[in-house]
Amino acid sequence: MLLPAPNAVTFLGGLACLPTRLSYSGIDHADESDLLVGLKRLLERGMNAHLADSPQSATIRMQFDSSMRGSGAYSLLITAERAQAQVEVTARDALGAFYAVQTLIQLRKVYADCIPAQRIDDAPRFATRGVMLDVSRNRIPTMAEFMSIIDTLASLKYNHLQLYTEHTFAYASHGEVWRGFSPLTAEQVTRLDVACRERGIELAANQNCFGHLGSWLNKPAYAHLAETHGDWVFDVWPRSGPFSLCPTDPRSITFVESLLDELLPCFSSRTVNIGCDEVYDIASGRSKEKVALLGRERVYMEFVNSVATACRERGRSAQFWADIALSHPECVKAIPPDLTSLAWGYEPDSPFETWGRLLQGRPFWVCPGTSSWRSLVGRSTERRGNIARAAQHGLTFGATGFLVCDWGDTGHHQQWPITLHALADAAQAAWNPAEPIDLAAESLHLFDDKLNIAAPWLEALGDADLPLRESCGPLSHPSRTRLLNQTAIFIDMFKRTDELQHIGPRAHWFEALDRIDALASRCPTLPNSLMTDELRHTAGYALYAAGRAAFRRDVTANTGIPAATLSQLTAQLAAVRGEHRRLWHVRSRSGGFVQSDGFFDQIEAALLSTGGATSTGLATARDPAGEPEDPSFA
Repeated sequence: MLLPAPNAVTFLGGLACLPTRLSYSGIDHADESDLLVGLKRLLERGMNAHLADSPQSATIRMQFDSSMRGSGAYSLLITAERAQAQVEVTARDALGAFYAVQTLIQLRKVYADCIPAQRIDDAPRFATRGVMLDVSRNRIPTMAEFMSIIDTLASLKYNHLQLYTEHTFAYASHGEVWRGFSPLTAEQVTRLDVACRERGIELAANQNCFGHLGSWLNKPAYAHLAETHGDWVFDVWPRSGPFSLCPTDPRSITFVESLLDELLPCFSSRTVNIGCDEVYDIASGRSKEKVALLGRERVYMEFVNSVATACRERGRSAQFWADIALSHPECVKAIPPDLTSLAWGYEPDSPFETWGRLLQGRPFWVCPGTSSWRSLVGRSTERRGNIARAAQHGLTFGATGFLVCDWGDTGHHQQWPITLHALADAAQAAWNPAEPIDLAAESLHLFDDKLNIAAPWLEALGDADLPLRESCGPLSHPSRTRLLNQTAIFIDMFKRTDELQHIGPRAHWFEALDRIDALASRCPTLPNSLMTDELRHTAGYALYAAGRAAFRRDVTANTGIPAATLSQLTAQLAAVRGEHRRLWHVRSRSGGFVQSDGFFDQIEAALLSTGGATSTGLATARDPAGEPEDPSFA
């Protein structure tokens, strides 16, 4: 019932009764480092917040042992002396002490004030255990929500956080790009940085510095920096318009340096993620001649290295998404020794073993995904396999970090509990992959669900259309068999009523509808009313998507008994859209909502239209298997 489950627990027999109030000793009160400030706050508030004042108290005795294995290692000893608990913490460092207290808080939640006497010996397998949240497509959490997220990540023993930005940081000289998006300001990032440090979390800068810059390059002031404004191919999908900086134009690196000069001082971390992924348009425009002379991979790596150099000159160590380099193994030897490669892939068969072999001996992180985006409900089987494979091969080949990514493609329509469910899985894999995720522990500690309903329900909902995902690849691209990076019910919403109706066995669509209908009827009611509403909205949205898909197949079957009438589906979509709007403004800033809401227009238009050429829907710029998040891509 602990999350993440520790490495070793030895039960000593008997119960140790905690007094109603705990104090602590062994922390130097003269040391006011950010983490120790946070540790003291956790001890004083986290352990005792739910208790009334009482003269009864006991002391948590703390000591530090630098010989323990790795930062964050700790031993928590709970014994009984005349039935009253004695609590001793031995930690490698302040981070280990912080984790020991987090574990004690969880134990208290499980057992109340009588805890089985035990000794826990624990340490993380990955030194760095991080989360990357997409704050560019299209959700940017409010500051209150950010603080809540940071507390949650700390409770899961994460120690690294990145906020992925393209155009959502308030650069002083570039208001034209971020205006209307409620961007993160320098002052807000600085506040978040302090809050993270107090919880043992490194907040690292993350700014894409090469591709994914359409929001910039579509503006007249930046159009001259683009590789191309013409046609190109994103993996296998035709695209048009600007996407990447031109790597052969000296003004591109000057532009990047101007961003770094303003962004990096907001972060105390020496690490910066420079992006540089999915630049498929390179050689489609102005760099074509140089690519023909030197090769695409060399032109690519030269620009990446120039950005890494700019970071180095500013006292920072760069990371980059290594998909392009790993697709050209000859690039790997050109990666500077201080540049960390981020090997990302979001499917159960993502080749982390191959990538690990290529990158072994160099600094690299494995980066699986939450499988939340373009899904509504998540993808349970794919998420579990993807995360487990990343952890296994990351450890085998010496990855120095584990970063789970949560993207927001196609309007960021997934709700926070879907992401949170996946973050629990990833936290377990990054801390102690030998132990599977304990869904009962997740239900209790993340959803305050003592009946263990929430996590199993989310797990089942995330596989409601699994059989369809195995056969509906052609909904995304005609050459695919298996559907990647999305659920079938999600992508099917963007198809016209009479488009590709034959994809997927008809019976599987109706079985998915039945499963979702049954799960919707058992939607958990949680102590947190917001999460209850988010789960109900998720179930309702999924029920609409599955019902619409079944309606399309009934039209094909010409049964004369459609699953729902068009008017019913239109009304159902309007209700889903209204609840999406309401819930958005509880956790997220207003900026980005218009873009997210716009995807409902496309869903409705597809429902009400028939005939014409077959569409490819929206394309995702995060993974070639999907379809994009920005309507301007279509």
